[in-house]
Amino acid sequence: MSLTELFILAVGLSMDAFAVAVCKGLSMQKMEWKKAVVIGLYFGGFQGMMPVIGYLLGVQFQDKITAIDHWIAFVLLGLIGANMVKESMDKEAEETDDSVSFQSMSVLALATSIDALAIGVTFAFLNVQIVPAVSFIGVVTFVLSMAGVKIGNVFGCRYKSKAELAGGIILILMGTKILLEHTGLLPL
Repeated sequence: MSLTELFILAVGLSMDAFAVAVCKGLSMQKMEWKKAVVIGLYFGGFQGMMPVIGYLLGVQFQDKITAIDHWIAFVLLGLIGANMVKESMDKEAEETDDSVSFQSMSVLALATSIDALAIGVTFAFLNVQIVPAVSFIGVVTFVLSMAGVKIGNVFGCRYKSKAELAGGIILILMGTKILLEHTGLLPL
């Protein structure tokens, strides 16, 4: 996986966290950089940790399913992406507050990083160097989450659904690219 592909994947993965960070920023009366850093650390940390767990699970099965690993990557990325696209269409308003308590942020960070667990399984099948990959994903998510807090504080939640839609489309396209490369329909 090239650095460009990893960056695109990291951006796609971080869109859920970005969307929640936008809403956190909206709920702040005044921009608080300390809270933005805490939000970025939670989201970036979980987004970096979950692929490691998925990778460790995936490595155990890697040898047994190498022949269909590209299909697994396609299905996982497609399902995650489709779910993000579906969530972007949901008009129901989410309740947010500006709390950065351990309980509040742990639940949000876990909820926004479940898809990263599946990506970790995919990384095991693609033989990705896990430490640089998850570090990169964590840093990208950290930066985008902090930016999301600022954007939310300035503009509000109206960009939340667009961020989720973009993230979902990116993940679907990445899964399709992996499938096409491994089936020979797209040159490696």
